[in-house]
Amino acid sequence: MASATRLAVGDTVEFHRAISAADIAQFAELSGDHDPVHVDEDFARTTAFGRCIAHGAHVMALVSAASSLMSRRAFERGCDGTPVSAGYDRIRFTHPVFAGDSLTARYSVEQVDEAPARTRSRFEVLNQDGTLCLTGTHILRWVQG
Repeated sequence: MASATRLAVGDTVEFHRAISAADIAQFAELSGDHDPVHVDEDFARTTAFGRCIAHGAHVMALVSAASSLMSRRAFERGCDGTPVSAGYDRIRFTHPVFAGDSLTARYSVEQVDEAPARTRSRFEVLNQDGTLCLTGTHILRWVQG
């Protein structure tokens, strides 16, 4: 186990969240993204999706929540660094998310670099049917100071 992060390859956390139509509308307000595929049911029915879909950034926010759970684990183990996101790589949106979907964001440490203190983790967001909706890699730097 790396001393800087107190995390190990294979450490995994999950964050669960149901997405409602109200959540999608609130995210549109928060982000300013009022594209009709997200907020206009009549328009969305004319698209390939047949109904409104959640914003990709909204689904990515669940990954941020899972990353925070992993950071808490590191602190519980004695980490004294501050986790700072260094970026996301190879993000792929593989299936739309709809109001009523129940999502699970799974976040698993794949690599721990002692110097610099950095972790690379794989993430996946699955819907209630086990369908992969989002995947990618997240890099956290653990700033000492």
